[in-house]
Amino acid sequence: MSPTVIPPATDPVGRADRPLTITVDDREVLGVHGQTLASVLLASGRSDWRTAPTAGPRGVFCGIGVCFDCVATVNGVPDVRLCLRPARDGDSITTQSRITRPAESERGAR
Repeated sequence: MSPTVIPPATDPVGRADRPLTITVDDREVLGVHGQTLASVLLASGRSDWRTAPTAGPRGVFCGIGVCFDCVATVNGVPDVRLCLRPARDGDSITTQSRITRPAESERGAR
């Protein structure tokens, strides 16, 4: 996956891409039809959109739908693998977090 979008005017292949707009955490991100949601995010400069239980950032790892590192909520549906999901104009993406919080008893509550 390329992390950049090639503007149609400078594309040596001569494609005439159709633009689309998705929303990621209430921020508009531009892409083109044919891209996966992960490639739209990568092209916008974003490399992570999920937080693992260990608080580490996660994004695309395998890029083929095997590892589940690139999941996010898409149009209200949680755990969608963005590397497999074609981007559609108007998609709404919400990043996810799996940070585990200590149980009440582990925090020393009285």
